[in-house]
Amino acid sequence: MKKYFLIAIFCTLSSCKVNQLTGKKTFNVFTNKQLFPMAFSQYENFLKEHPVIHNTQESRNINLIGERIAKAAQTYFEYKGAPNHLQDYAWEYNLVQNEQRNAWCMPGGKIVFYTGILPVAANADGIAAIMGHEVAHALLDHGGQRMSLSLAQQGMNLVALKATEKQPEKKRKAILTAYGIGSTVGAVLPFSRKHESEADKIGLELMILAGYNPEEAPQLWERMKAAAAGKAPPELLSTHPSSQRRIDNLKRWIPEAQKKVAEIKGK
Repeated sequence: MKKYFLIAIFCTLSSCKVNQLTGKKTFNVFTNKQLFPMAFSQYENFLKEHPVIHNTQESRNINLIGERIAKAAQTYFEYKGAPNHLQDYAWEYNLVQNEQRNAWCMPGGKIVFYTGILPVAANADGIAAIMGHEVAHALLDHGGQRMSLSLAQQGMNLVALKATEKQPEKKRKAILTAYGIGSTVGAVLPFSRKHESEADKIGLELMILAGYNPEEAPQLWERMKAAAAGKAPPELLSTHPSSQRRIDNLKRWIPEAQKKVAEIKGK
């Protein structure tokens, strides 16, 4: 058991790297050169299999706002002293016919908005709030971190299987079930919620830097909360912070974000 535990700890510690945007160490075993080709291929396959909307006012708005947010991201990295950091990103923005209230961004800047989220976005500033959040996920390397955590969880699961192999089957099953629940609720879900909050905060800065109204960000989540009509799971069991927490955080972060953007523009 000790042998496997030490191997897992070593792998975790040796896979930390500094994120260029935040300056913080993150657990990520993947480089952009490894991750981006996989993401780009998956994105192309997705677009082939789903109805992409072209040449409408809505699709043009998605592209225009995406380009402005991506330009803000470049300005942000220039401010951070890393002007070439985004050279391997290939920004792309597509609107897909789907009633889900959702949008997402793959590593390397491949973004999809579903038509179902547009009524909640309501206006250009609302779209910018969502776009900033999704772009922030890419800039913060959240995709690579999630995949790295998944690998680590699989490794620790092997450790648990090995450590309990001599236990009676009933006891072993109980231990492994408890481990599975504990690792999900205690590690995976908080990790995901942290990512969402990080993307909310950086996304707010990006939308301001791109010239959009930050007051729309908490209003967006007011509308999202109303659209969910109380159907969201408890925050403890969710991959995302509660809508109310996001509303409160965004309201609190707006002055700080405005100050940060003023600093970036004044450099």
